[in-house]
Amino acid sequence: MSIPKHTPHRVVSLQPSATVTLRDLGLLDRLVACTKYCVDVCPELDKRDVLIVSDSWTAQAQQIVAAKPDLVLASVPYQLEAVAEILKAGVRFLGLAPRTLADIYTDMAAIAGIMGANERGEGVIAGMQAHIDNVRHRTTGAPKQRVFCEEWGKPIIASQPWVAELVEAAGGTFIGSPGKITTGEEVAAAQPDALLAAWCGAGDRVPLEKLVVQREWQQLPAAKARRIFCINDELLNTPASTLTDGLHAIAWALHPQLFEEPRGIRQISD
Repeated sequence: MSIPKHTPHRVVSLQPSATVTLRDLGLLDRLVACTKYCVDVCPELDKRDVLIVSDSWTAQAQQIVAAKPDLVLASVPYQLEAVAEILKAGVRFLGLAPRTLADIYTDMAAIAGIMGANERGEGVIAGMQAHIDNVRHRTTGAPKQRVFCEEWGKPIIASQPWVAELVEAAGGTFIGSPGKITTGEEVAAAQPDALLAAWCGAGDRVPLEKLVVQREWQQLPAAKARRIFCINDELLNTPASTLTDGLHAIAWALHPQLFEEPRGIRQISD
C-alpha cells in the first residue's frame, strides 16, 4: 500500500511504544531520530543511520530540532519546556498518554492516521486484539489466581491499568490499584498467588530473591509455591503490540500447563 506524499517523512520518536508502532506499520524508514530505549525494543535500528536523542522526560529541544523533523512522537511523562520549544520551532507534535488497552489502540490508530497508513494500523490493532482474545479463551475455566504486578520497587508501584487488563486476560485477578503506590504490607495482606515484577528501565535485572527477604514475603502463597517472576521491562511497560509477548509471559507464569515458556521471563531461584 502506498503512503500519501503529504504525510510526515522525517519523524523523531521519543518513546519506544511509538517506534514499535512505526515498525509495525512498515515505516521505520521515516524515522530520523529516536531514543536508546527505542533501539532496545527495535534492534533493527542498529543497522540504520538514526540519530539517538533523549527521551520525553529528558528531551532536549536543540537535539530534536537539529534532526529537522516534520513530526515528533512522544508520550508521558513529558519535559514541558522541551515540548514548548519544539512547538515554537513549528514542528508538528503528537503527545500520547495511554492508560488502558483501549487508549493504546487509539494511539496506534492516531499514529497510523497521521502517517497515512490507516489500513495498516487497523490490521496491527486487529492482530493485537486477536492475540489477547486467544489467550483469554485458552484460560477460560482455569483457576483464577490473585496476582500482584509492580512496575517499580522503591517505592512499590503497581503496574499500569493495561497490565491489569492483561492479567485478567491471562486468567488472573489483579491485586491493588493499577499505577498507584502501595506497600509491602498491603500486598502481603492480599495473599497473592503470584508476584510479577517488571521494573521500568531494569530489563530482566529485578533482584527477586532480595525482594522477598527485604519485604518479609517468605510466607506468602506466591513465595511458598515459587510463583515469583521477573518479566522484561519492555514487554509490559511499552504500550504497543509488544504487549502480546508480555501477555504470554503472564499466561505462562499463571498456567504453565497451558502455555510454553516464552522469552523474557525469569522465575525466582530455589
